[in-house]
Amino acid sequence: MVSLSALDYTLIILFFTITLSIGVYLSKKSGKSSSEFFLSGKTMPWWLLGVSMVATTFSTDTPNLVTDIVRTNGVSGNWVWWAFLITGLLTVFVYAKLWRKSNVNTDIEFYEFRYGGKPATFLRKFRAIYLGVIFNVITMSAVTLAAIKIGGIMLGLEPWQTVVSAGLITVAFSALGGFKGVVYTDFILFFVAMGGAIGAAYYLVNLPEVGGIEAVMTNENVVDKLSILPDFTNKDALITLFIIPLAVQWWSSWYPGAEPGGGGYIAQRMLAAKDENHAIGATFFFNIMHYALRPWPWILVALASLVVFPDLESIQAAFPNIADDKLGHDLAYSAMLTKLPSGLLGLVLASLIAAYMSTISTQLNWGSSYVVYDFYKQQINPNASEKKLVAVGRLSTVVLMVVSALLALLLQNALQLFELLLVFGAGTGLIFILRWFWWRINAWSEITAMFASGIISILLKLTPVGDILFKAEDSVFESYLEYPFVVIVTTAIWLAATYLTQPESKAVLQGFYKKIQPGGPGWTKVIEEANKDGVEIVDTNETWSVPSGISAMLIGCVLIYSCMFATGYWIYGDYSYAIVLTIVAIIAAFLLKNVWKKIRTTIL
Repeated sequence: MVSLSALDYTLIILFFTITLSIGVYLSKKSGKSSSEFFLSGKTMPWWLLGVSMVATTFSTDTPNLVTDIVRTNGVSGNWVWWAFLITGLLTVFVYAKLWRKSNVNTDIEFYEFRYGGKPATFLRKFRAIYLGVIFNVITMSAVTLAAIKIGGIMLGLEPWQTVVSAGLITVAFSALGGFKGVVYTDFILFFVAMGGAIGAAYYLVNLPEVGGIEAVMTNENVVDKLSILPDFTNKDALITLFIIPLAVQWWSSWYPGAEPGGGGYIAQRMLAAKDENHAIGATFFFNIMHYALRPWPWILVALASLVVFPDLESIQAAFPNIADDKLGHDLAYSAMLTKLPSGLLGLVLASLIAAYMSTISTQLNWGSSYVVYDFYKQQINPNASEKKLVAVGRLSTVVLMVVSALLALLLQNALQLFELLLVFGAGTGLIFILRWFWWRINAWSEITAMFASGIISILLKLTPVGDILFKAEDSVFESYLEYPFVVIVTTAIWLAATYLTQPESKAVLQGFYKKIQPGGPGWTKVIEEANKDGVEIVDTNETWSVPSGISAMLIGCVLIYSCMFATGYWIYGDYSYAIVLTIVAIIAAFLLKNVWKKIRTTIL
């Protein structure tokens, strides 16, 4: 446990005061209408939305998760989430403009103009509860679990004390300020969180017992954890940590913040943008910061922690007050932070509080938007006034916070939950990519995929079936085939359901095409039938930008991965690789600029 100085308390109190003041100041304007409360009137600029996305994904559980990954699987283990860059850039250059053109209030509202009839109504209602409440609560509980561990190790707080103290302020400014309050505070939270992460990494790597970056790089506990790419001679590690994420995971899995085709709070930010170009700019800025630069301070602290706390026993010996059910490698990040000096400790604690508040406030506002627009207004009170919708939004914000806090008290490990969420969404991602560009996908495709993926995941994770197929010594398949198995079976089931059920009606398909103008060969049949019926659904002034978007996605991946690797090699002191990768990044940036001009022209 650390002892906070007057300076530390001053920094933390100042931070809380500014945050709450923003919420109170914006409460009147945010309460004017549901659009203001959830989307800030759809007038937000790209830079503010982009910073908000980055701040949201800072999260208290992210450094813990990265630390857990590095200590368990090395730096290369991060490919399990680095692979989602492909998903992110596909959203930037292909789907961002489609979402903004849809002009919906939530991404789930999409269902009732892409699909029709009772299946679409059921899908919208069910997904509102499934994502806005169940998945959202699980995600927030993981973030709160990290806060519990930080509070326990650094301040000696009981879990309930951390939950109450952190949750009350967050839910207060979230319920008062609405989306605009979230985004404005995110702007401050981003700089506080980034400054705290960088300051902590620099100080902790240079601790006397760590010895500086060169000593870390040569420490016997660290040398086999440094590689950015997995060991290509280790088949299991190569397949699990690299091949499956890059070949299958990025397009097949639904995961909060990295949904194939966009969705969730990323879609909420795009829908709040001034126009399509601002939606694209916001998501691109987010992906650069999220993948290329932000992970390295956490990775450095994780590597340094292997010098000070080489195993779980050493963590337990140093912090005997931590309960056995909360002990894990993710605790090492918090354990290292206890060594910070006065002033910097206050800044880092404020940055961790900032990360917690940013993520939770976004999840609360986003989840509440589903409850209000896609459940309450749609199913319970279609004629509700704007004042009533805001009131329900504020009430659901409080309820979501309470439920997630209670669940957090029962959880143990961040990586465990991350893997569970990945498998639970396995096989559904391809639908979210194709539904914009293939007319044949219908509501039953999504309903079937959602239930198939969930049921298969439950069977594998919570029953002996998983042991028999993948985990026992004499299992039928290798353990690394579990995720592809879920993807293949789920995909086969939803494809069968697609062809065994009726397609959407002509009116629904033609209406969708006329509004969105997705283009591409997947809509040829619909366009031909519309022409026969004398219905004009094609805007001749609209150019199909998907080929240019895919080119931009590939070049963008080269750019951001090069920046990520170059940053790592500059830190490692491997200057030959660092220089080459920096040059590659500059060339990729030049090429991307030229492709972007084509995309921008097609939008304008």
